[in-house]
Amino acid sequence: MSYTNFTLETDQNGIALVTWDMPGKSMNVITQEVLAELDAIVDQVAGDAAIKGAVITSGKAAFSGGADLSMIKGMFSFYEEQKAIDPDQAAAKLFELAGSLTRVFRKLETSGKPWVSAINGTCMGGAFELSLACHGRIASNQKSVKIALPEVKVGIFPGAGGTQRVPRLTNAQDALQMMTTGQTLTPQRAKAMGLVHALAEPDALIDTAKAMIRDGLKPVQPWDERGFKAPGGGIWTPASAQLWPAASGILRRETYGNYPGAHAILKCVYEGLQVPFDTGLKIEQRYFTEILQTTEAFSMIRSLFISMQELGKGARRPGGVDKTKFETIGVVGAGFMGASIAYVAAAAGIKVILIDRDEEAAAKGKSHSEGLVKDSVRKGRISQDDGVALLDRITPTADYGALSDVKLVIEAVFEDRKVKTDVIAKVEAVLAEDAIFASNTSTLPISGLAEASKRPDRFIGIHFFSPVEKMTLTEVILGEKTGDAALAAALDFVGQIKKTPIVVNDTRGFYVNRCVFRYIHEAYDMLLEGVPPAMIENAAKMAGMPVGPLSLNDEVAIDLSQKILKASIADLGAASVDPRHMALINTMVDDLDRRGRKNGKGFYDYPAKPAKKHLWQGLSELFPKKPAEAVGVERLKQRFLVTIALEAARTIEEGIVTDPREADVGSILGFGFAPYTGGTLSYIDGMGLKTFAALCETLARDHGSHFAPTPLIKEMAERGETFYGRFDPYGAVEKAA
Repeated sequence: MSYTNFTLETDQNGIALVTWDMPGKSMNVITQEVLAELDAIVDQVAGDAAIKGAVITSGKAAFSGGADLSMIKGMFSFYEEQKAIDPDQAAAKLFELAGSLTRVFRKLETSGKPWVSAINGTCMGGAFELSLACHGRIASNQKSVKIALPEVKVGIFPGAGGTQRVPRLTNAQDALQMMTTGQTLTPQRAKAMGLVHALAEPDALIDTAKAMIRDGLKPVQPWDERGFKAPGGGIWTPASAQLWPAASGILRRETYGNYPGAHAILKCVYEGLQVPFDTGLKIEQRYFTEILQTTEAFSMIRSLFISMQELGKGARRPGGVDKTKFETIGVVGAGFMGASIAYVAAAAGIKVILIDRDEEAAAKGKSHSEGLVKDSVRKGRISQDDGVALLDRITPTADYGALSDVKLVIEAVFEDRKVKTDVIAKVEAVLAEDAIFASNTSTLPISGLAEASKRPDRFIGIHFFSPVEKMTLTEVILGEKTGDAALAAALDFVGQIKKTPIVVNDTRGFYVNRCVFRYIHEAYDMLLEGVPPAMIENAAKMAGMPVGPLSLNDEVAIDLSQKILKASIADLGAASVDPRHMALINTMVDDLDRRGRKNGKGFYDYPAKPAKKHLWQGLSELFPKKPAEAVGVERLKQRFLVTIALEAARTIEEGIVTDPREADVGSILGFGFAPYTGGTLSYIDGMGLKTFAALCETLARDHGSHFAPTPLIKEMAERGETFYGRFDPYGAVEKAA
């Protein structure tokens, strides 16, 4: 029998080697076709007396990334279709569909023949659940091997037996830690936890796996043996009596109850360990079906799995433009941002000409990369040789002539229009005609900067976020005259350095910073109203934000907020800024010299380590403080999420953001907007435009006109529309193509 996605070869010892190698794909993924073929292979192995056992491995560098987009999408569309046909039976039919992987994996482990998974590379999600169903697991000892059940990060949980097999192989505490955080394991850690049996050199992986079968591997899982006990003794032990209350509390502390998928993991493990294994699988299947029906799961999977992959693969790249692979780029400005951009480019294998006003300043910029390399080598992330090679790719110089052959130059100098104009002239004097000039400005409109360029069609913005080596988002900003060639090249570069791009049209603050400062300004309003500062910070985190707005303002610098507000007044007039905000910031910066973390005092105080930062007590003296019981926490949470979401909706209304995927992904990757919502526009769509508009009206009445629903919001609410329906990103892609 032949298969499309697998090959099966049996050696002289009767051991079958099942090699998973999907044609036309860089990585194996689980699809309905793959599952059907695997089901048939299990039957073939079980039914052939000449086959003593089977080893399953990958024909690619990675084992598998888990479930395919089409399979995930299919579950949601299937449920919606069934609800339309027969609402009463829709959940039951979804339950059957949700168990499709579980049934095949359980069939494999009870087939009567021993199976060994030979994990040769990245093994994630459903692929690792497949490996867990095998009777033996051998992993390559290469550093590139990563093992994880990361489903919780996209709103669901390991629903193909993961919540039942992992806690029966390792202790419950480690199992919960791994699954509720989506933790990635090294092969060594996986072995220490008991999730893999042995490690092998890459070229000995298959032989080691086959040896397990030759040595008499039992075709029975531990939990199918009579008298099996889970590691640590199961639920009804003194240790469990300490673990479970703490686990529940820790999860609540970390998630504030915002992630149903994470909570379901606790329930699956706690309940599943009290019953026979097959009953545990049914419990898992029921909770998985329940989670698939939540708004959180739908929104998170769409934004953090589907949209992020689509944007990363160039969903917004214009057609008809040849792809560019950059060998060398130029970076002008060797300060913190420029040096960081040079580092990530060099880490991606690109040579960098790093330019500053003199050789000393340029060399100082390279020293930033040296520090990052030293840290990475110390932590074992890269080898010493790789670190040396990375640094060799960065050439510091003061000579602009060195840019004559590069195809892309990124300007990252001080946020001053005159300074940037001078750099544009110097670069364009030597730049090749077909090269692209990109500005990393975070505040100055691209169209205005492009006025200094002789070729504005090849002028674009590429806005990185700090710290560049950690932040995965970039904003690609189109000026009024930016051409397709510049956009395509910018997206090719962003893809080459493995970042996720969003494409936005030109405006003050672009997309992310507009939303970020709306968040911060809402905190200013709360301070002025007398909301206790600790409540402001805690309510924001309870709403799902990673850091409170006052802490965030300290990080970006309070004097930067002052500069931005002053620039808005200068360019747009006094009415563009709330005078109370200006007075607050002037007091903090000019009167008190509290500029944020950078000078050790802002809304927080920053004592010498090991002491931790804490809110500055003087805030209570600057503003009248209400008693905490007089402030509604739920209302504070609503204000933070709604004000940011409204700003995102305005950018759609103004044509700054044209694709809802980019608004959602940009808000989560750019500043951590409550990931469980799926992003700013998914937050609105999730509650419904009518409900959102009504909430805006209530907040506008109680807290100011900036909450008033926009004309677009009102219109969409009246029509019963959604952002993903009205601004269909897939329709836009088809038209662009």
